Amino acid sequence: MSLKTKSAPFFLLMILTFVFLSPICNGENCKFARKNDECNKVQGMFVFGSSLVDNGNNNFLVKSLAKANYLPYGVDFPLLEPTGRFTNGKNVIDLLGNHLKIPNYIPSFNDPSTKGSKIIHGVNFASGGSGILDDTGVVAGEVISLNQQIRNFENVTLPELEEQTKCKSKESLKNYLFVVGSGGNDYSLNYFLGLATKNITIQDFTANLTITLSHQLKRLYDMGARKFVVMALYPNGCSPMARARNPNATGCIQILNDAAQLFNTNLRTLVDSTTLQMPDSTIVIVNAYKIIMDILQNPTPYGFSDTKNPCCDVARIEEGGTGTLCKKGGSVCSDRNVNVYFDGLHPTEAVNIVLANKAFASNLIDEVYPTNVRLLSIV
Repeated sequence: MSLKTKSAPFFLLMILTFVFLSPICNGENCKFARKNDECNKVQGMFVFGSSLVDNGNNNFLVKSLAKANYLPYGVDFPLLEPTGRFTNGKNVIDLLGNHLKIPNYIPSFNDPSTKGSKIIHGVNFASGGSGILDDTGVVAGEVISLNQQIRNFENVTLPELEEQTKCKSKESLKNYLFVVGSGGNDYSLNYFLGLATKNITIQDFTANLTITLSHQLKRLYDMGARKFVVMALYPNGCSPMARARNPNATGCIQILNDAAQLFNTNLRTLVDSTTLQMPDSTIVIVNAYKIIMDILQNPTPYGFSDTKNPCCDVARIEEGGTGTLCKKGGSVCSDRNVNVYFDGLHPTEAVNIVLANKAFASNLIDEVYPTNVRLLSIV
């Protein structure tokens, strides 16, 4: 038998081995595919919501009053400068990214440099002061509503992602997490300011919010999204801002917390019903309300000692401020690890670490429902 005849089966075997063992995801050799058995793990995150997950989009909105692009914001961020994150260091998105081993910080959509290969691991569309409803946040000047954030993803980022990955969105998006953290401003910057439809009850307002959110999730699903992480509302009635606006109150402002709990209850019902309408999808709720309330009620085991005061110097209402944002260049507490709140509303990086850790790995169904982010990322 000739050498050529002997070699043919060997080369055929090598070809077949390459075909069956190569890391080809979703039936195509997508540019972003990871190696070996990691093809089903998440490649990145697309983030939508408000200031709790915003990483700098409002920096580029000239008329926005909701900005964190100045010190002391970012005082503990690795770049040692303010980035637009509403905290002293990393926010919950940065920390989830660390858990998921995403190699870079998720870039903000409004940053002109967010294009080309920079979008491969996701884009952050969130805007401080925005809400689920389009008219939420008008008092904050210029903000990007959740609906507009989704349009930005669909019309700008998605076509560019298909070009970068050489994959159709229906194939590539199942490898990304879609994180949504919105709803709190719809109460604080809309309903409780009297901007909603006259005489609408809190129950009807909340029902409209969750129905609207379900439609927004469905839009993302129709584009190809399959893995969702939705942040429940925080107990904002316990924030320094809420206490400052109600100086006669001795504890948390219950009407604000009741609204958040009503939304969170509806959110769980939404997840159960919406998932049935979205085959092959999974929606994880991170119960930030319970996680933060546990810290507030029993701070010592978590390493916190101050649960009431903002770490930074906040412009008080009697000074013409809102009781929310840090003063530009103002003072800041020396040990940010013991404070729950950095400013009048937003938690410190230390709280964000607890949130991200529990979101990623908790096995308690009252903290993450129906599963955690780690398990979501590998299915």
